[in-house]
Amino acid sequence: MTSSARTRKSGGSTFAGTIPELEPGDRLSRDEFERRYEAMPRLKKAELIEGVVYMPSPVRFRRHGGPHASIITWLGNYLADTPGVEVADNTSVRLDLNNEPQPDAALFIAPECGGQVRISSDDYLESAPELVAEVASSSVSYDLNVKRAVYCRNGVREYLVWRVRDQQIDWFVLRGGGYQLLEPHSDGILRSPFFPSLWLDPSAFLRGDLAAALHVLDQGLATAEHAAFVQRLDQAQRLDKPIE
Repeated sequence: MTSSARTRKSGGSTFAGTIPELEPGDRLSRDEFERRYEAMPRLKKAELIEGVVYMPSPVRFRRHGGPHASIITWLGNYLADTPGVEVADNTSVRLDLNNEPQPDAALFIAPECGGQVRISSDDYLESAPELVAEVASSSVSYDLNVKRAVYCRNGVREYLVWRVRDQQIDWFVLRGGGYQLLEPHSDGILRSPFFPSLWLDPSAFLRGDLAAALHVLDQGLATAEHAAFVQRLDQAQRLDKPIE
């Protein structure tokens, strides 16, 4: 058998002299994780959490794809009316040397406006987005345990988890070094404490009424609080100082 013959290696199949494939459960450095991930262009999602590779199962519509699209649409509408913020869809985030998640959605202050995130020379997000959103079905225990701890430790200010099978939306806020569950106002609306006027009607989302959810968001975007936030972002960009 020649040196170019097919071989098998721990951590995935490969050809001699080429890059091993990613496999769920692999324990890798972040650099090695990225090297293997980039060598698998057909792979749509893989995450490195506490040094371990996670690769989700195929995406179903009602359990993931549809709710994911609703979250992106909601955040996209906030983006359209809020110069100085950015939205990422399924984008890898370099949190630390052992963690590179690929959250379903992220909302963050643009770097030039003083946000936490930086965009690397090779186009990765680095450091913690201010808000991360995940759709959890089969991954619910993973999203609410190990991944939540990683996001909390790295300073993700707000973490939203849509538990599809449980018909529940949890919105966690970083306070006092830990996550606390955000309580809705008396009208049932969840209001972001960091992003003014980012309002969410969980009941509308859960019943699939995106138009109603966007109507509630529009009400938030029409407030003086939102106008003041946009002004603060503009000032932060002009003065080159972090947003508070």
